[in-house]
Amino acid sequence: MKHKTFLLLIMLSSCWLSQAQMMLEEEKLHINTETSNIHWIGEYLFYFGGHDGNIKFKEGYFLKSNEVISGGEFIIDMDSMTNLDIDSEDGKASLIGHLKDPDFFDVPSYPTAKLVIKSVQYEDANNMKIYADLTIRGVTNPISFYATVDYKAETLEAKFKIDRMLWGVSYNGKLRDGAISDAIGFEVLLSL
Repeated sequence: MKHKTFLLLIMLSSCWLSQAQMMLEEEKLHINTETSNIHWIGEYLFYFGGHDGNIKFKEGYFLKSNEVISGGEFIIDMDSMTNLDIDSEDGKASLIGHLKDPDFFDVPSYPTAKLVIKSVQYEDANNMKIYADLTIRGVTNPISFYATVDYKAETLEAKFKIDRMLWGVSYNGKLRDGAISDAIGFEVLLSL
């Protein structure tokens, strides 16, 4: 009986040490918030055109395990939202003010959004499918998207769209010609 207990204790210790070693091998790689960026694209529903701009990251990091990206967490500064397609400063301010209102992103109540990488499926050394949770306006939904990593430049790029209605971004234009798509596009550049 003592022999079996001793063997069980050795097996449990071995499992614990193996788990501890895996945790020690996980590394946090913090992003450079000055060079990382989200380019957002909102389009009209019934004709070509729309608006686009940028949003900055407040902070973020990748988790690296066994020399590959295995997770991460990124905080998005919703108050940093800018517009790129409108020429007049008054027009830009009006659009950004509207996007920060409660019927869009409600930035006064929800000044940050968050993306948490839950898992990564590698297609090859540089291309992957990322499974993540995206939180906007306090609502979290799972998303997945493809990304490409450039190890030499220390960057990761991804493009994806979300259905804004799933996050409570429920503004509807009053005019058919001014109706906006439920899809919001994101082109993401993360750099170390």
